[in-house]
Amino acid sequence: MQVYLAGYNVDLDLLNELKKQNPGFADKLTPETISAAYARISRDPRPINKLREVSRNEVEKAKKSNSMIIFEMGHSSIAEHVVFNFDIVGLSRLAIEELEHFRLASYTEKSQRYITLTDDFIVPTLFDEKDKIRFEQMINQQNLLYHEMFDKLKVAVFAKNKELAADPKNHRTLEGWVKEDARYVTSLATEGQLGLTVNARTLELMIQRFAASKLAEVSQLGQTMYEQVKNVAPSVVKYPDSTAYNLNSYANISGACNSFDCHLGGESTSVNNEVVLLDHTVDLDDKVLAAVLHTTSNLSYVEILAKVKILNDKEKQTILKKGFKDIKLYNSMLREFEFVDFTFELNISAACFGQLKRHRLCSMISQPYDLNCGLKIPQVIKEIGYLDKFMDIAKQTKEIYRYLKEKYGNSSAEYILLNAHRRRVLIKINARELYHLSRLREDVHAQWDIREVTVQMVEQAKKVAPLTLFLIGGKDRFQEIYNKVYS
Repeated sequence: MQVYLAGYNVDLDLLNELKKQNPGFADKLTPETISAAYARISRDPRPINKLREVSRNEVEKAKKSNSMIIFEMGHSSIAEHVVFNFDIVGLSRLAIEELEHFRLASYTEKSQRYITLTDDFIVPTLFDEKDKIRFEQMINQQNLLYHEMFDKLKVAVFAKNKELAADPKNHRTLEGWVKEDARYVTSLATEGQLGLTVNARTLELMIQRFAASKLAEVSQLGQTMYEQVKNVAPSVVKYPDSTAYNLNSYANISGACNSFDCHLGGESTSVNNEVVLLDHTVDLDDKVLAAVLHTTSNLSYVEILAKVKILNDKEKQTILKKGFKDIKLYNSMLREFEFVDFTFELNISAACFGQLKRHRLCSMISQPYDLNCGLKIPQVIKEIGYLDKFMDIAKQTKEIYRYLKEKYGNSSAEYILLNAHRRRVLIKINARELYHLSRLREDVHAQWDIREVTVQMVEQAKKVAPLTLFLIGGKDRFQEIYNKVYS
């Protein structure tokens, strides 16, 4: 066996300094040579480390090879060997939701839970001068209440948790609780920042999708990202423009529906339950057990499932219990648990969605924010007597939102909405990922909003899959749950 470290992320400022010191070496400092070398593996008998050497010495040839293999022959996975890192600063919370929609990228975001917010926010360029002033005045009122509540909440939270507050080591945690509750009155226009790592294939898709976005801020983000990379790796990111498919698909679907007298406009009259289990795999427990046994058998899945159905509940439980007796807190459930799914509709706050969207392996789609879905207001805000002030800000926000929506459309109007405002989210999650969600978000240290949602999801899922979810729970309760199962 031979293993070579082929490369790793290097800070761009350091690369630029290296180029200044070695001008003749500059052309070789491109990630395109690695993707070109890897593209040749299937047809060139030479060792891969030798192919990388050839690519480094023939950069222009490597670029042409990339372009031909990726875009003419259609082997797009080659572009995944080229990876970019972006510092993204001054992007609104609303735009960040669109950016972090992509699964095959890595994000680390400035947290509104752990950092005291300043008053920086994005003003949509579409607004005229009069509406910019009106928008800014409303955001400033929201931010003033944020800072006012922050001071009051800090006193209340420290008083409510005297034992924790007695130790200065816990002050940062308690202040985090304060910040996460105060932010419910801040807007989706609030500026954020994040580090992004993304391969070239996903980046090109991002840029194309951003070009079709209704948010000018997101469209500009895509253009700026393309400008940053087009001269660095032009052979792997070539097509930044949107397609008719990206631009028109949803509008065409909606139009076709309307033509059959199936109009989807208007306001919903359905009850806004926070969590509703809509659907799940039939015979879920049996199918999980059959999938697990499939890995250990030479029988077909159909044959195994038939044998599983003959077993009684205690026998099925015994098999799974033996299989997981050595599991530890840090272990994932087996991959076979991915073969069964749950579909939920959630009615959650922007604050909650900001965390849920990070679980990118789920299938997740969302509607626009909907004022008819109500508000999610932290209980502690009511306890300190600030509910009326909060509701007054929410009422003013609602009036301006409706005015802006009528004049500029919903996409621009959403900037002014609060972290407390809700939207409907449709999520399909397999049993393995539900375990992961539960371990992280049911934990006692998790933010209370997403913890409440996750608890409801798990409770409803356990009713239809008690055997499959026999070890599910937050990290803090793992040992307690394990002991109860194996006592």
